Amino acid sequence: MLPASRLEWIQGWGESQGAAAYLFRPSTIGNLQDCLQLARDKKISLVSRGSGCSYGDAALLPEGICLNFSRMQRILAWDPSTGIIDVEPGVSLRRLWRYVLGDGWWPPVVTGTMEPTVGGCLSMNVHGKNNWVRGTFSEHCVEFDLLQADGSLRTIRREEEPELFNAVAGSFGMLGIVTRMRLKMKRVASGMLEVRAVSAPDLETMLRLTDEAKDQWEYVVAWIDAFPGGKKLGRGLLHFGRHLEKGEEPRPEQSLRIENQDLPEELFHILPKSSMWRLLKPWTNRVGMSWINRLKYLAGATIGENALYQQSLAEFSFLLDYVPNWKKIYSPGGLIQHQSFVPVNQAEDVFRRQLELCRKMRLPSFLAVLKRHRPDDCLMGHGLDGFSLALDFPVRAGKRERLWKLVAAMGEMVVEAGGRFYPAKDAALPGEIYRSTFQDGQIEKFLSIKQEMDPEMRLRSLLAERLLGIG
Repeated sequence: MLPASRLEWIQGWGESQGAAAYLFRPSTIGNLQDCLQLARDKKISLVSRGSGCSYGDAALLPEGICLNFSRMQRILAWDPSTGIIDVEPGVSLRRLWRYVLGDGWWPPVVTGTMEPTVGGCLSMNVHGKNNWVRGTFSEHCVEFDLLQADGSLRTIRREEEPELFNAVAGSFGMLGIVTRMRLKMKRVASGMLEVRAVSAPDLETMLRLTDEAKDQWEYVVAWIDAFPGGKKLGRGLLHFGRHLEKGEEPRPEQSLRIENQDLPEELFHILPKSSMWRLLKPWTNRVGMSWINRLKYLAGATIGENALYQQSLAEFSFLLDYVPNWKKIYSPGGLIQHQSFVPVNQAEDVFRRQLELCRKMRLPSFLAVLKRHRPDDCLMGHGLDGFSLALDFPVRAGKRERLWKLVAAMGEMVVEAGGRFYPAKDAALPGEIYRSTFQDGQIEKFLSIKQEMDPEMRLRSLLAERLLGIG
């Protein structure tokens, strides 16, 4: 048995699921190798955890070893002339952008929060608001060092071993432990974006505007009011963004300074944002969120219609960081998210049916986000030529079973349309539905690679057990 002092309760980011595991915080490759040896000696498995931003069970492993990478967040090398940076897996997106921005660089792909680690971003092959233009996170990784389950270390370069590279990226961390990665940053001439806001009165218009914008703007993201039905179903607001070019900003060196990018700590220079979740919590119910969504849409469709303004990279990119601890509005019970990826010609029908089913089951999404995507090369990739719809749901006592049934029903619609799912956000999708989205032998090939690289199944997680049948 491992020391009971190391046993900790660990939750997914959405706080709807948790498990007790033996927590280790390695700081070196040697520490990681020791943990692997310990797992072999004790005949137990390991799971990696970055900053814990995956919504569900990606970093959960009951009574296993949980590797927390908070002590492996060193910048190993940086070349501001090329934008190439070597980092340890525990480096967060926050640390990454703050390190490179002053030299005129920015991460090509970031999530809606700056808290995920680069190790987690590669493991889940995350995407951003510019997926159509820049693709997924792994497309900007040149190489990485992989610690294998037997304790050996190897360097995998995209150009030399593209098949293995694309199997590890997006593998949930099941093929090895990334200990170093080399990333290519994007050159920027300013720390500001030009942003345009427009409204869409219905789902058809929303999809059309999103598609039209994808070739004109670097960033395209849409918020949907998931409460109304009928002709108003799928209405919402869109935001398009593009980087300012050289000469468009009088003093770009100022907007590239970190202190001019930090998100404000107060709302209207009065109310501390750290307290905002407390004000929102009484409204976190079906009636309250219906009114909040309605007012947000009306404001955007009137005074905010066709607004054109400048916004800092951090302000535009990291909307989920505006209200610290906002997930507390969902406690107790937490929240889950379901994100469907559907081909272009099927998206309107599938998303319409999903939103209508949510209304019918009286489980409307409190937050809905639409994006445009392109295919990716990863073996277990979620990318396709189409749209994604991410739906957030509170997990309430007495409604959990019904919510899980809703997720399964929406998942079946995606399978019928030839779509995919995003494991980083998932907490409730049945494994058979997830696996049925891969029709070209990807699951079998992945499990074959897994068997070759980790025959004792030392690297596991509840997510991998649920979705891939690894166990």
